[in-house]
Amino acid sequence: MGLAEKERLRFLLQASYPLFLTSTYLLQMALTRIFVTGATGFIGGSVLSRLLQHPDAKSFEIVALVRSNDKAQKLNSFGVKTVLGDNANYEVLTKSASEADIVIAMADSDDLPAANAILAGLKQRFEATGNAPILINTSGTAIIMDNALGLHGDHTIYSDLQSDELQALPETAIHRNVDIALVNADKEGYVKTYLVTPGTVFGTATGPFVDLGIQNKYSKQIPYFIKASLARKRAAFIGAGKNVWSAATTELYILLFDAARKAPDSIGHGKDGYYFVENFEYSAYEVAEAIGQALVELGVAATPEPSALSEEELVQIFGNLWPFLATNSRARGDRSRGLGWKPVDGKDALFKNVKENVHELSVL
Repeated sequence: MGLAEKERLRFLLQASYPLFLTSTYLLQMALTRIFVTGATGFIGGSVLSRLLQHPDAKSFEIVALVRSNDKAQKLNSFGVKTVLGDNANYEVLTKSASEADIVIAMADSDDLPAANAILAGLKQRFEATGNAPILINTSGTAIIMDNALGLHGDHTIYSDLQSDELQALPETAIHRNVDIALVNADKEGYVKTYLVTPGTVFGTATGPFVDLGIQNKYSKQIPYFIKASLARKRAAFIGAGKNVWSAATTELYILLFDAARKAPDSIGHGKDGYYFVENFEYSAYEVAEAIGQALVELGVAATPEPSALSEEELVQIFGNLWPFLATNSRARGDRSRGLGWKPVDGKDALFKNVKENVHELSVL
């Protein structure tokens, strides 16, 4: 290569370098940075999977909080960045949130110190960028539950549009400690908060996250009764089994995620940011009947008819948790439906899933 050609090449490189820096900067600016907690749980893994399949996934930079190196490496193989830690690592939560445009929190609906750590990071993000980041947090319709002890299904049905009534709920109600902090943060203006509030979440997780042992396959509430029924060899309920809950699936998260990132002020947030997730209602006795039918199919029980748990069984199996499992929690997701959410799975899907779970959990 002659001197003239070398000079020409050097000139071209010098001229193109600023363009390279500019394009790299613009690419970084175009990315939506998403920080996810609870990514390996039943809900969190399902939401993370949908994010990776999202039409805009190439413009997402997803960071997940995980406890183990093993799961971190497995998530890395899907293009998910990870940070090691849990909800007790407040500095990790704050730093990760401070680098995010959107945080989706799905780890613990009652962990106020963790929520405050995330809010601290989002406040830093706001101060650095001048734009209010988005926090989509998982609450639950347990905020409106009563103390029915399984004896009745008479309970006020709350709509997620009843903002004043929901804000008047006792501060001691489950999940309210975190919900109040998030609503107040939104009011201060440095973050937009949205509260996904499901009833009893049901379904069975499938896909590569489950196959690789990353994600919990089962939800929690109904499997409590399945495991208890398997142990006593007869389907079980509490009290009279008359208590009623709303049942939910996990599709709403992405619908809300899309609406919030496109026009965060066009939908309810903060005080008006509850989004109830309820596909339908079911009674505890109905679920017990489905469990009983599956137990007979397995040859575990002689009769499909459920029976009430004795006081001794309640304490032995559930400990102090049992009154919570015998409550009413009746919700109506009117705000959620206003987003265009159209729940697909009905009560038949719940009972089918319950029976499948009985068969699967019987061999674990």
